[in-house]
Amino acid sequence: MKQRREGRDIPIGTVALFRKRRGLRYWVMELRPAEPADAMEVARLHVRTWQEAYRGIIPDEYLGRLRAEDRAARYDFAAGGARKLFTMLAVESGKVAGFATTGPSGQADLPEHGELYALYVGPEWWGSGIGAALMLSARGRLRKLGFRSAALWVFAANERARRFYEIDGWAVDGVQKTDPRFGADLEEVRYQRVLD
Repeated sequence: MKQRREGRDIPIGTVALFRKRRGLRYWVMELRPAEPADAMEVARLHVRTWQEAYRGIIPDEYLGRLRAEDRAARYDFAAGGARKLFTMLAVESGKVAGFATTGPSGQADLPEHGELYALYVGPEWWGSGIGAALMLSARGRLRKLGFRSAALWVFAANERARRFYEIDGWAVDGVQKTDPRFGADLEEVRYQRVLD
């Protein structure tokens, strides 16, 4: 299956070419579904990205306690049905560079929506185009499941992520919540977008 954006095809689950320069060369990035054997590598990237991206948002004490082993135990990358969470990986030279997790909305007021549960790219890849490719893949996956609209949650103070989502056409829908799980009351805002 392919998605189109600005006249370009982005393969889902195959190799995608990124035209961002690293020095004087270009590189190839593979987009593929996560498998159970990927859990620890995804968890390491997840923890490292949280510790970098959320510094100054989530208390340092909480970030310092994050462990890849704990996070890896939560993942279920086994094949499942359409109503199960699905994680797409961006892999460069055999290493996970980013991932996106999608599924049916967990929001009681949005039963017919899909949801972007996670989108993380390793800090060394920020600004490379990997996040945009993962987003295209995530939206394609949700459309394939029959969803016409989707939602996501983001920390209100996470300006970098909010800019990224807004550039991709997501808009704040006015719903907010306070999340006390991280040792502080953190405000989150909900975004929505149509998936056409």
